[in-house]
Amino acid sequence: MENRLNQRANTTTIEDAKIKFAKVHKPERTRTIQTIETTGSRRPSVSAPKRPKKKSKTEKKNVDITEHLLTPEECADRYNTEISLKKAGDSQGLTSEQAAKILSETGLNVLTPPKRRHPFLKYIDCVLSLFNLLLILAGILDYILLAIDYKANFPNTYLGAILIGVSLLNAFIEFYQEQKSQAMLDSFLDMVPAKCMVVREAKVQQIDAATLVVGDIVLIRMGDKVPADLFIFSASDLKVDNSPLTGESDPQERGPFNSQRNVFEAENIVFNGTLAVSGEAYGIVIRTGDDTVLGQIAGLTAGEAKMASPLSQEIAKFVKIIATIALVTAGIFFGIGFPVNNNNVSLTLNFAISVFVAWVPEGLPATVTILLTISAKRMAARNVLVKDLQGVETLGAITLLATDKTGTLTRNQMTVTYVWSCLTMKNAMEKQVAQPIVKSPGAEEIMNICTLNSRAKFDRVDVPVSQRQILGDATETGLVRFAGEGFGSKFDTLPDEYPKVFEIPFNSDNKWAMTIHRKRHPNGSLTLYVKGAPERVLKLCDHILLDDGSSVPLLEEHQAAFQETYSYMAGQGHRVLAFAQVLLQESEYPANFIFDKTAKNYPMSGMTFIGLVSLEDPPKHGVREAIGKCRAAGIKVMMVTGDHPLTAEAIGRKINLMVGDTKETAAKRMNCPEEEVPEHEYSSIVVHGDRIDDLTDEDWDTIFSKDEIIFARTSPKHKLEIVKHAQAMRHIVGVTGDGVNDAPALKKADLGIAMNISGSDVSKDAASMILLDDNFASIIHGIEEGRLIFVNLKKSIQYTITHSMPEVIPNLLYIIVPLPLPLSAILILVIDLGFELFAALTFAWDVPESEDGLMRMPPRKPVNPESIDRYRRSLIRKEQYIKYNYETGEEIQPTIIQRYRNTLHEIFSAAYWKEKFEKTDDEVLVDFPLLSWAYLEIGIIEAVGAMTAYFVVLWYNGITPYDAVIMQRGASAPTNYFSNGPVYAVDYTSALGKVLNAEMQKVALGQAQSIVYWSIMVMQMFNMFACKTRFSIPIGRYMISNKLTFAGILGGASLAALIVYCPPFNIPFGTNYHLLPLWWLISFGFGFLIIAYACIRIKIRQKFSPVSLNPDIHGLRMHPTIRTTATTDTRSLNRMV
Repeated sequence: MENRLNQRANTTTIEDAKIKFAKVHKPERTRTIQTIETTGSRRPSVSAPKRPKKKSKTEKKNVDITEHLLTPEECADRYNTEISLKKAGDSQGLTSEQAAKILSETGLNVLTPPKRRHPFLKYIDCVLSLFNLLLILAGILDYILLAIDYKANFPNTYLGAILIGVSLLNAFIEFYQEQKSQAMLDSFLDMVPAKCMVVREAKVQQIDAATLVVGDIVLIRMGDKVPADLFIFSASDLKVDNSPLTGESDPQERGPFNSQRNVFEAENIVFNGTLAVSGEAYGIVIRTGDDTVLGQIAGLTAGEAKMASPLSQEIAKFVKIIATIALVTAGIFFGIGFPVNNNNVSLTLNFAISVFVAWVPEGLPATVTILLTISAKRMAARNVLVKDLQGVETLGAITLLATDKTGTLTRNQMTVTYVWSCLTMKNAMEKQVAQPIVKSPGAEEIMNICTLNSRAKFDRVDVPVSQRQILGDATETGLVRFAGEGFGSKFDTLPDEYPKVFEIPFNSDNKWAMTIHRKRHPNGSLTLYVKGAPERVLKLCDHILLDDGSSVPLLEEHQAAFQETYSYMAGQGHRVLAFAQVLLQESEYPANFIFDKTAKNYPMSGMTFIGLVSLEDPPKHGVREAIGKCRAAGIKVMMVTGDHPLTAEAIGRKINLMVGDTKETAAKRMNCPEEEVPEHEYSSIVVHGDRIDDLTDEDWDTIFSKDEIIFARTSPKHKLEIVKHAQAMRHIVGVTGDGVNDAPALKKADLGIAMNISGSDVSKDAASMILLDDNFASIIHGIEEGRLIFVNLKKSIQYTITHSMPEVIPNLLYIIVPLPLPLSAILILVIDLGFELFAALTFAWDVPESEDGLMRMPPRKPVNPESIDRYRRSLIRKEQYIKYNYETGEEIQPTIIQRYRNTLHEIFSAAYWKEKFEKTDDEVLVDFPLLSWAYLEIGIIEAVGAMTAYFVVLWYNGITPYDAVIMQRGASAPTNYFSNGPVYAVDYTSALGKVLNAEMQKVALGQAQSIVYWSIMVMQMFNMFACKTRFSIPIGRYMISNKLTFAGILGGASLAALIVYCPPFNIPFGTNYHLLPLWWLISFGFGFLIIAYACIRIKIRQKFSPVSLNPDIHGLRMHPTIRTTATTDTRSLNRMV
C-alpha cells in the first residue's frame, strides 16, 4: 500500500510539473492597459502601531482530524465498527444499541445555532439608545414638575407621557423591522440535510442525518449532500464539490487511498456540507455536529465582534452633540432664570424643560428609522434582503468590496467556450454567426463523445436539456449541456440508438475515460470514444481528423498547432479536454466481441485525434458591468478565492476587476527582470495564499496601495486576515460570499453580503445582507440606494434640526428679556412630531439630482495614503490609553473611572483638538456646513421671521414690545397677566392707551403663539425645497420631481390648521382660531428670503468648492457580460494536410 501511495504522489508531481512549465499565451489586450491616477507608488508614510499578537481563540479549535493517515482497518477499530473491504455493502456497521449509546454521549449531528438575544432584550437595547434616553429624561422631568406643583403643572402629565411614549414608539419601529428581517432570514435556513443512507447491523437503512453518530457507515451517492465528516474505505468514481468549504471550484476525486498529509487535501476524507457530484462511496463517520470541519469554521464566526455601522457611529456622535448642547443650555438658563423668576422652581424648571425639548428633535429617530425602512423595502423589491437597517446606508459607504469567485462572480457552472477541431478554433459563445459551431467540421464527433462517453444523469427528460437538473461533476455537466444544445431533440435518443458495450471511467491514473458503442461505420459496427487530459489523449493518437472527414497521420506541425491551442486555452484559465475516436475494424472487433478490463483487450494506441474543448466557469450576467460601475464609483473591488492564481486572474480580466499590468506583465513590457520593476510601474497584483501568513505590515501596505488586487488559494483564516487588515487601513469593507469558508469574513466585515440560492446557511446567518436571487449586479442597486439614502438622510436631518433655533430662541427670550412665552412645550412637541414628521419622511422618495452623479462621486470616506496616515496617527495617540495582556494579546478593558479619566485627559490634549480640526475629504452625516445652515443661517432667519410675526400679532392686539416685557415681568403684587382662569389677570393699560382685560390678554397671547407655530411651519416648507439640492439652485424641475413632497406639505398644513383653526384643539394647545390669514404673509416673505439665500449660498460654494468626480478608468468594458464570456475573436490556425 505504501508503494502505491508513493507512486500516486510521484504521478501528481509529474503532472503538476507539466502544467507548471506549459507555455502560456495571453491575449494582447491584457498587456498595456493601465488605469488613470494609479496609486501604485503611493503608500502611507505612517506605520501602523505595533500591538502584541493576539492568540486567536480559534487556535484551540484547529482541525484535529488525523484519521486520513490510518488504514481502513485501523479507522474501523478506532470507532468500534465492522467493515468489509471486499464488498462494502456487506459491512456490519454499528448495532442500534451502540448507536443509541453514542448518540446519548455525543449529542445530535447538528450545528449549534448561533446564540441569539431574547426579543425583549433586543427591544430594551433599542429603548436604551441615547436619543430615546433623552426623551425619557425629559418625560421624567415633567413628572418631577408635577410633584412640585400639581395644579399649575397638570398639563405636563400629557407632555411627559407623550415624550416617553415617543421614545418607546421609536424603539418599537426599529425593533419591529429587525425582527421582520430576522423572520425572513429564518425561513431560508435549514442547517442539516434531512435524510441519509446508513449501514447498521448489516442493513442499509435511511435515517435522519441528525441521528448519525461516529462509527456509523454511510452510503453516499451522486447528488447526496455529505451529512458528516467521513473516512472513505470504498469508492467508485467518487468526486466531491468542496467549494462550500474551500472555495475550490474543481470537483475533487476521493477514494480509499491517500497520499497527502494535509487533511484538506486527503483523498480519503469527505467533509460535512460538501456535495457528491459523481460516483458513490462508503465511509466511516469520524466527526459529527460542531466537531466537523464545517462546525469548526462556523464556530469562527462566533468569535468575531461585529463592528458598529458607519451610520450608527455618526448618529451616536450627533446625538452626543445635541444632548450636550441641550443639557448645558437648559442647565445654564435654569440658573439664569431662577433669580429672574423670583426663585420660582416650578416656573424655571418648566422653562428649562422647554429649552431641552426645543433642542432635541424628537421626531428624528423615527424619521431615520422609517427612511431606512422605506429604503430597505425598495431594496427587497430588488431581491436584496437587509437584516440590519443601517446596513442599507453602509453599502453606499463601502470603500472596498472583497468578493469570492465561485458562485458569486461566476455561475459555478462549467460552460464550453472554445472548440478546436480539424485545425480550426471556434468560439462556442458566439451564437450570431453565419455557420453555427455545431455545423463546423469535427463538431458532431465531439458532441457524440460528449453525449455517449458520459456518466451524467438527469432529474427528468421531458424538458429541454438547458432546463434540466444534471447530476454529475461540473465538467460533465458543461459537456452534456453543449451537446444537448447542439443535438436538440436527437440528444435523448442517441444512448439508445448507440448502446454502450464497454466503459473505463475516468481515474487519476489514466486521466481519460473510454467507452465503446454499437455505432456502425463503413468498416465495422463498433466505435471507441476517448476524452481526457490533452497530453494523455494525444499520446494515444497517431492520426488527426480533417474537415473533409478523412484522417491523416499526426505530424510535428499538427502537434505544434495542438500545443499552441492548448497553451492559449489554458492561459485563459480554462479547463481543457481532448477527444479521440477509433472506428474499430469488423475483422478484429466483431459486433459480439467481449472486452475485458483485466485482459486489456481494447485499443490503447492508433486513435484519431478529434479536437480540443475548453470549458470555463463563466462570469454571471451583469457581473462585469457591476464591477465596472463599482470601480467608477471609487470602490476598490478585489477577489478573494480558493482557486488557482492563473484561473482567478483570467476571470478577473474578463470582468473589469483587473485591467492593468501585474509585476510580471510590467517586466515583459519593460524587458527587464521582475525584481527591477519599480512599484509605480504596475497597478495590479495577484497574491498567493501561501504568502499571507508571512506578510509584514509593510507588505500589506504595498498590496492595498494597488488599484487591482486578487488573493488566490486562500483559506477561511486568510479571508478573515484580509478583512482585518483592510479595516485597519480605515477601509469600510463589504464582503460577498456563499460558502461556509466565507462566513467568518462576512461577520467581521462592515457589511457581509451572502447569496440566498447558492449560499450556505452559515454564511447567511453571518451576513448583514442577502442577495435573494444570487445576482451580484444587485449590489450596484444597493450601492446606489445606500448613497441615495445617505444624501436623503442628510437633507432630512438638515431640514429637521433647522426648526430648533426658532424654538430655542423664543424660549430664551421668554426668560432673559422676559417676553410672554412665544411657543409652549406642547407646541414644540407637535412641531417635531406633527408636520415636521410628515415633511421629513418625504425625503425618502427624493431621486438623485443627476442620473449618474451619485455613482461618479468618490465614497464619502475615501481611503488614500493621507487618510490612512491620519487614522494611524489617531491610533498611535490613543495607544497611551490602551493596556494589553501580553500573555493572550487581548486588550484589557478599563474600569468606568479609568474610561472617564482617559476621556477627560484626551479632551484636554492639544493633539485631540488638532486632529478634530484637521482637514479631511470625509463627508459625515452631520458636518459643520449642515450645523451652520441649521443653527447659524436658516435657523436664525426662521427665528427672526417667527418673532417678527409674533410682535406684529401682539401689536395688532394692542400690545407693543414694551408692553409685552412689562406684562411678563409683572408688578410688585401678582398680576397673573395673560391668565384667564382659574386665576384671572388684572387689567392692563398698554402704551397705546388700550385697556386689556384678562380675556383680551389671553386671546392676544393665543394668537401670538399660533402665528409663531404657523410661521415655523410655513418657513420650514420653503426650507424643505431649499434643502433638496446640493449641487444646483433650488429652482426648477427637480423641485417637483418628488410628488410626495406636496403630500407631506398638505398633511403637515392640515395638522397645523387643525391645531390653530379648530376651536376644540385651541384648549390643550393654547392656540386661537381668530388668527387672521393676513399674518401668514410675513412667514411667506421670509420663506422666499430663505430660497434666495439658498441660491446665493450654492452659487458661492460652486465657485469656491466645486464638486470633484472620480477620474475615468481606461480599459473598463461596460458592454453586457453575456456577449463576452470568451474573447470575441475567432482564431483560425493554418490548415495542414
